[in-house]
Amino acid sequence: MEKQESAGFIEICLRLMNNNLKHFKLWLTILLLPTITAFVLVMWVIKPMYAASATVTPPASTTTSLSGLSSMLGGSSSGLSSMLGLSGNDEDENAVWTILNSWELHNEVIEKFDLKRRYKFKGDFHSDLLKAFRKNFGVALNKEQMIDIYVEDEDYRVAAEMVSFILDKADSAFNAYKTAQARQSRIYFQSRLDSCEHALDSLLDDFAKFQEENNFYDPEIQLESTLKYLSSLQVRREEVAMEMAYEKADRGEGSKRYDELHKRYKGVNSALNATLKGKNDNVGMVSLKKSPKLSAEYLRRETEVRVQEAMYKLLRQQSEQMRLEESKMLTNLHILVPPWENNKKVYPLRGVTLIFVFSLAFLLATLICNIIGYIETEKTRGTPVANEWSTFKGFFGKSKG
Repeated sequence: MEKQESAGFIEICLRLMNNNLKHFKLWLTILLLPTITAFVLVMWVIKPMYAASATVTPPASTTTSLSGLSSMLGGSSSGLSSMLGLSGNDEDENAVWTILNSWELHNEVIEKFDLKRRYKFKGDFHSDLLKAFRKNFGVALNKEQMIDIYVEDEDYRVAAEMVSFILDKADSAFNAYKTAQARQSRIYFQSRLDSCEHALDSLLDDFAKFQEENNFYDPEIQLESTLKYLSSLQVRREEVAMEMAYEKADRGEGSKRYDELHKRYKGVNSALNATLKGKNDNVGMVSLKKSPKLSAEYLRRETEVRVQEAMYKLLRQQSEQMRLEESKMLTNLHILVPPWENNKKVYPLRGVTLIFVFSLAFLLATLICNIIGYIETEKTRGTPVANEWSTFKGFFGKSKG
């Protein structure tokens, strides 16, 4: 039995080319028919699509710092801002993203540009029309974490108008969102301001009443002056006691001088005891036994007044800021790249489509022609492959007959 040598690469290429040339008309027909059809479709039948795009970013957060108020309340400024409905930059970006993808905005675009007629929509459900629009609309984050918006349409002018319309409506909706936030925060701040003012007035009245009832106005100064006065009384008492002892030893207790010194001693001692018991509080003296409790109560009341005063100032500042924010009707979205009329087609990709169809048709035509050539060769040899092919064709001949 003769051993069959394996075909080389050049021989295989020549066989392929020969089979193509042998059945050239069939090969050319299979090659040109899809290519010409695709050419006609992409050039005249399929309507081209154009895209308009824009790049926007929400504004940075304009909320003033609440660190002073939050520190007094024992919390973080971000937590307090969240509680008051004051958003930061991340929340603003999420709000813009939600607005751009909202059903309300897309429905306004559909009504404004009459997309039902423009898309030749024949369905009965509005949701299907909404899906058709969203196939031509997109929102994405770019590498710089900014928002890219694009719209595709058969008219590049209309596509640019759609993007401009979407940006205007989104900015208006975002502005309403921020205004509502500011209004809600202002109402909260105003209510807290009123209650804080009422509490501050009550604390001031109670504090003044406490000072008046206890003759306790400045603990540090009053205690210092009381201690100085007690020290002076103590020194005078000691001096008088020393003089009394000297007079007693010199002249005895029956002398007139001794009587005078004894009276002075009793007067100084009485003044000292009265001061210690707090009987001289009408002149600013304080009782040493009562002073710790009074000082603690004084400091507590004074601290409450100061906290309420600081809170009142901060709340008043925030309330005024929210009034300004509520009355501000400016453009919020920063348009970095505005939409423009781009007349470069994005669909269909003519060159890519034709190259793909031509390549696929070439491979298909070559495959078919070489299969036919292979079967013809097998017929001349009378191989089992030729017999199987004849049997296969026979089935179609029987069914046809």
